[in-house]
Amino acid sequence: MTKLRLSAIPDDKPVKITIELPAAVHRDLVAYAEILARTSGEAAPPDPAKLVAPMLQRFMATDKGFTKEKRTTQR
Repeated sequence: MTKLRLSAIPDDKPVKITIELPAAVHRDLVAYAEILARTSGEAAPPDPAKLVAPMLQRFMATDKGFTKEKRTTQR
């Protein structure tokens, strides 16, 4: 198994990925963007694709198992 070198990608360089979402998840993401715009007083909803990265960041930041393992591996 090849070990992934996470430090090989600079923190300030975006990395483009392509994902497939189930239609129901995409519909919910679009609805989320619309609700977010409405509740924050924005004229137009944000691009749903732009919401994925912050959602993933928050998910990983609150995953205790991931956070613990990440700390262990980075020593």
